[in-house]
Amino acid sequence: MKILIFENYQELCLKVAIFLEKRIRQNPKMVLGLASGGTVVGLYENLANFYQKKGLDFSEVKFFNLDEYLGSGIEKKNSFAYFIKKVLLNQVNSKKENISLLNGKTKNWQKECLFFEEKIERAGGIDLQILGLGANGHLAFNEPGSSFGSKCRLVKLTPQTRQDNSRFFQKKEDVPKEALTLGLANILLAKEIILLANGKQKARVVKALVKGKMTKEFPCSILQQHSKVTLFLDKLAASLL
Repeated sequence: MKILIFENYQELCLKVAIFLEKRIRQNPKMVLGLASGGTVVGLYENLANFYQKKGLDFSEVKFFNLDEYLGSGIEKKNSFAYFIKKVLLNQVNSKKENISLLNGKTKNWQKECLFFEEKIERAGGIDLQILGLGANGHLAFNEPGSSFGSKCRLVKLTPQTRQDNSRFFQKKEDVPKEALTLGLANILLAKEIILLANGKQKARVVKALVKGKMTKEFPCSILQQHSKVTLFLDKLAASLL
């Protein structure tokens, strides 16, 4: 596990964007796994800037997202599909046929999850997966207690996760209680993983990820099993290392 520490969030996001730019130029047809949430906004803004000012080409990149609120579709401003389109995909020259997003409005979540896993497999698997880190150690929506062998499925969100995500909604009560998510086993299949974490509130789980033992109490600890993980941290997130 490689650990890179930066002065602040702005520097962190720029360095991750430069890292991704290099990977995309090396492999223009890469399969890229996208995270959602506040942590990755700065990264996606930098990537959009690289497209506009440096000609970084996204036309052959295949995109998959990690998770989606149950009941949410692309038209809902609080959905992850809407977020990813607004912040990144609509800002670069991505192609509609190369974008695969979990359908939170599905009437059959088992069928949707199986279809999504099969689509990733047909694409050749995820070349590079971007991850954020929940304050309780979750990856995607794999909450504490999730099986390390978990696959794409429907999950119930913990009160802490709903509280953390309530800043994106008008009221806490509006935050969905369930979501679809790729499982920890799915995430571990990515050929390469990068994880971003910033802020003092992430320091405890970063320490658990790097120095703790592998435990379902901290789902992020499964990354200790992966052979190619890079952590991009600001000084606050790394303060307990």
